[in-house]
Amino acid sequence: MRKREAKIQLAAQQEPLFACPVCGNAMRIEKDSLVCSQGHVRDFSRKGTVNFLSQQVATEYTATMLAARRRMLAAGLFRPFLDAMAVHLQPHQRLLDVGCGEGTPTAYLAEQKQQVAVGFDISAPAINLAGSLATPALFAVADLAHLPFVDAAFDTVTDIFSPGNYQEFRRVLRPDGQLLKIIPRAGYLKELRTGLYAGTAKAIYDNRPVLDRFLATFPQAEIHPITYDFPLAADQFADLLTMTPLSWQAPAERRRAMLANPLSSIHIEVDLLIVAHLVK
Repeated sequence: MRKREAKIQLAAQQEPLFACPVCGNAMRIEKDSLVCSQGHVRDFSRKGTVNFLSQQVATEYTATMLAARRRMLAAGLFRPFLDAMAVHLQPHQRLLDVGCGEGTPTAYLAEQKQQVAVGFDISAPAINLAGSLATPALFAVADLAHLPFVDAAFDTVTDIFSPGNYQEFRRVLRPDGQLLKIIPRAGYLKELRTGLYAGTAKAIYDNRPVLDRFLATFPQAEIHPITYDFPLAADQFADLLTMTPLSWQAPAERRRAMLANPLSSIHIEVDLLIVAHLVK
């Protein structure tokens, strides 16, 4: 069975999840498309992905950046904190991964507990690459402000370094659903921050404003710090530099200097924020 047909078959099994992004009505599978009762149609691509946006949104996610990110994540850059997230998943439940990018974390989390997983991102190039993964997870281009899913559709929402729309998260989560969110701590990629921005305000990062806003919304949240050093092979440093938004605005001469003296490891320091029973 070709990938498109396999994904359509999988989507048909999860048909009750989908809501029309235009009118909000339920959607059903008709041949190669999702269709609502008002006649709004969203087609499956050749890779089995769906674009729920009415028009394309420009992002800074280039094919080069996404390919570099795919290689680094496949090598395990995020594996320790993904494993920490997976501990909180229950088998055979429904998971929505917000801002999934090229899809590697979505696929990994889905595999750990046989989750019914849907990943979405506003970047069409990212979702196109996600569609190439050999995974039963479904991928879609969608808008965080108007999620194309019915109320109470998911058991877990995961959010890795992405903005949050907590009103929408509450809407699409079941009453006993949970939110698992990853945010960077001060030491995240600290070697890159120092090398690229030494002597400037960007050399220092403080996650307190992000954390304070989150805790103001979810005072019951648990905070789990996760810290490790990831070893880098000689040919991986260029991919690391390319994949992270931290480097995109860096002075060209500092990028060149770092590429000439690649790091042998990189520091990863994040907070795993857990909100159980999000809908109250």
